Amino acid sequence: MFTEKTFTIAVPDDALTLLQRKLTDIRLPDEVEGAEWAYGSPLSDIRRLVGRWSEGYDWRAHERTLNERLPMFTRDVVVEGFGAVNIHYVHKRSTVQGAVPLLFVHGWPGSFIEVSKILPLLTADEPGHPSFHVVAPSLPGYAWSEGVLKPGFEGKHYAELLNKLMLSLGYSEYVTQGGDWGHILTRILASLYGPEHVKASHTNLPLADPLTFRNAPLKYTKFLLTPYTQRELDSMARGKYFQAAGMGYFAQQSTRPQTLG
Repeated sequence: MFTEKTFTIAVPDDALTLLQRKLTDIRLPDEVEGAEWAYGSPLSDIRRLVGRWSEGYDWRAHERTLNERLPMFTRDVVVEGFGAVNIHYVHKRSTVQGAVPLLFVHGWPGSFIEVSKILPLLTADEPGHPSFHVVAPSLPGYAWSEGVLKPGFEGKHYAELLNKLMLSLGYSEYVTQGGDWGHILTRILASLYGPEHVKASHTNLPLADPLTFRNAPLKYTKFLLTPYTQRELDSMARGKYFQAAGMGYFAQQSTRPQTLG
């Protein structure tokens, strides 16, 4: 494996200057009267966000906080068929003897910052509670991890990269936490590298396949004979509405992401 390098966030001044110029020069569209969220983000909310980013957000202060609180590193990880990919990650070791290595994988859209608030709790020396050596990578193309420009980089390749990262840090056995996209990747990781390397998985986005007569005949029969509760009917209606009116971003980014840059 390649050498680990200490990483410090240092966004160039010219990048911040460019952002400020874009915010200053922004030209907002008009809006249908009373539309609110019917056609997308309300103009009032966009104005509020522009004002926050242009006048009320101190990036340098947040940058200092992240650098002070999160021990960050980079290293190259070789993925078969794709060569070396430079990966950015947080790595915080516990002082507890026998602490459990934990791979913490963020979601989409998300970042390594998802681990920041819980990191002190995960690595703490508290009697009666487990402690962890935490590794929270930025997935390829996120934050300061190199993007993969060769087509065909799939779930199994992410899993290979993540497993090799943990092995390079000396963790031949570890557990995982994943949310959203991270849930899918850690599930693939467990299927390919457990139980030899992945010993357990936790998720905050549990997904389940629907019941069928083949995979669960008794439960499926009970399901067919049991009427929906009103709460379940309301939830189904809300889900159908969201799929019909709230998934435009997903369709765009999962089919033509290059259009959005």
